[in-house]
Amino acid sequence: MKLGAHESVAGGVSLAFGRAEAHGAQAVQIFTRSARGWSAPPLQAEERRAFRRAARTARVPAIAHGSYLVNLASEDPLVRTRSLGAVREELQRCEALGIRSLVLHPGSHPSRRRGLRLVARALDEVHRSLPGLVAQVCLEVTAGQGNCLGHRLEEVEEILLRVEAPGRVGVCLDTCHLFSAGYDLSTERGTAAVVDEAVRRFGRRRIRCFHLNDSLRPRGARVDRHAEIGRGRIGLPAFRFLVNDARFRDTPAVLETPNPDRYASGLRLLHSLIRK
Repeated sequence: MKLGAHESVAGGVSLAFGRAEAHGAQAVQIFTRSARGWSAPPLQAEERRAFRRAARTARVPAIAHGSYLVNLASEDPLVRTRSLGAVREELQRCEALGIRSLVLHPGSHPSRRRGLRLVARALDEVHRSLPGLVAQVCLEVTAGQGNCLGHRLEEVEEILLRVEAPGRVGVCLDTCHLFSAGYDLSTERGTAAVVDEAVRRFGRRRIRCFHLNDSLRPRGARVDRHAEIGRGRIGLPAFRFLVNDARFRDTPAVLETPNPDRYASGLRLLHSLIRK
């Protein structure tokens, strides 16, 4: 795995690479715009060029995380219109920056069946409006809080089976979310079974990135509360298996743990689990 972290873009998106280097990161995740607002100023040409220069110098893969407001399963006309607009804009920003993966939560809906269909239709609409883009949406497996869709691997698989262009959609696996959704990550054997199921359902190449987070809550709590690696309820065996899984040797895997000041120590801990 290319182990990294979600870095701040305060002062400009290109500055994330310097922060990643200071943390000893081999990969970086950023927000290309505010994650908690519908609108954002456009990326300036100089900032786009600065990001691409910094990426070439750093030679680490970059992924982006989308807005938390987006709900591709919403039946509210205003929310749906804004969500589609935000996803289009963020994909275009990723394309301008040379980022290939935009991580998104699928959305929420009280009806699982209808909600998954709405997500697939929304992705189809986005794809039809943006032909030829390299940047892809990566659907993140969720913790299953409330009416959140995508807390089961089969739900994400159903979306992929329904979209018209499945080759334009990837998957992001989050350890905290999987554990909170009820998947057994308590041992290396249990983690291997979960990852094997994900590979069987999605294909290895479609799993584009990982979020490596421990969980404050017990298995099956369906609450998304991240913890520092080794300081939560998952324990180290899951992370030991993941960092040694040769199938994902070149896959970005980033920390989203609560305290960025501890990213460096978290990454050192993950590296210490790699078998020589």
